[in-house]
Amino acid sequence: QVQLAESGGGLVQAGGSLRLSCVASGRPGTLYAMGWFRQAPGKEREFVSAISWNGDNTYYSDSVKGRFTISRENRKNTVDLQMNSLKPEDTAVYYCATYSPTYPLDRYSDPAMYDYWGQGTQVTVSS
Repeated sequence: QVQLAESGGGLVQAGGSLRLSCVASGRPGTLYAMGWFRQAPGKEREFVSAISWNGDNTYYSDSVKGRFTISRENRKNTVDLQMNSLKPEDTAVYYCATYSPTYPLDRYSDPAMYDYWGQGTQVTVSS
């Protein structure tokens, strides 16, 4: 069992920045590829970004590419999401999740491939 806890959400004006952090505990989280998803009210959960277990490979949705940066520090079992140039459409609850170790990281945008999820952190961007 892996426990994930997100932090760093909040209210920010358009054009501002936030840094989300996800801490894994319970099992060696460093062995997992990790992902960030978000869900806005009335919408489906949406892929945001993913990172391989060693940090060598990163992936982004088109909507956040060039504005968001994912990183990880395995010594601390953390995965961060630096969000810059935020837009009102980035408003959502953001979740981190662990990618199933059974499969190669080629379906990183599919939430069904993720085993464990955090409770989420709210990000609100005002116009």
